[in-house]
Amino acid sequence: MPHVSLIISPAGPLIDFWIGVSVPRSAALQKAGQPVPNPILIRGLIDTGASCTNVDPTILSQLGVVSTGSVPVHTPSTKAGAPHMADQFDVSIILSHPKINWQIHAIPIIASDLVHQGIHALIGRDILANCLFTYDGQGNVFCLAF
Repeated sequence: MPHVSLIISPAGPLIDFWIGVSVPRSAALQKAGQPVPNPILIRGLIDTGASCTNVDPTILSQLGVVSTGSVPVHTPSTKAGAPHMADQFDVSIILSHPKINWQIHAIPIIASDLVHQGIHALIGRDILANCLFTYDGQGNVFCLAF
């Protein structure tokens, strides 16, 4: 099984990956004769507490993607019955390392202000559901396998 093993940083399990417009959006742009934005290399924190992947709006605006709607989001600070509404977007995700070249062609993610935390994304269980994630705290490494 192809995998990548990385050191756990002081900020946690961080991994760089590419984010781009979804494959269907790319096809629509090409068909319309419009340019397709290049994927952007971003840094994400693996977050098993996040049910879906979150991406900073500054990255989404660089890709020129538009919201496909909004979804209710519950966080540890959300009061019962009062979820926060978050804009949702469709993107593609590409993990490219020497041993791995793995892609999700279209996945709905939500916008979240994250850049002030030194990251561009929270990688949620929607992506982790497609892989094996091992967190070895004593060895100070984590592994993603696909």
